[in-house]
Amino acid sequence: METEDKPMELANNTEAEDDSEGTDVKDMRLEAEAVVNDVLFAVRNMFVSKSLPCAEDMVYINVETRERNTYCLELTEAGLRVVGYAFDQVDDSVQNSYHETVYSLLDSVSPAYREAFGNALLQRLEALNKDG
Repeated sequence: METEDKPMELANNTEAEDDSEGTDVKDMRLEAEAVVNDVLFAVRNMFVSKSLPCAEDMVYINVETRERNTYCLELTEAGLRVVGYAFDQVDDSVQNSYHETVYSLLDSVSPAYREAFGNALLQRLEALNKDG
């Protein structure tokens, strides 16, 4: 699903902020950390960017797939999309569509992710079968 680009105000990302905008930035960063934790087992490396600005409604995530391809992802309320092909680099000429989930995005760029995710699911189902 494509969305229109809208101008965004950047917010400072400091730990001491108590205003609602600071809380929003912190919440978006927490959401990004949750995204990373959900799929870290199935990629080579993934982390929230510390060098790119964290906005009220946008965070950047760096990911290296098991195939050793690197991506810079943008996380917004619209979803996730690839915005660059190196860590901490946003290329304005890259125009990719948004994915509603990190699973969908990784599934589209990494066959090894798809295999790792499927294997993890199979192991969980087998464990449930043994317990049940």
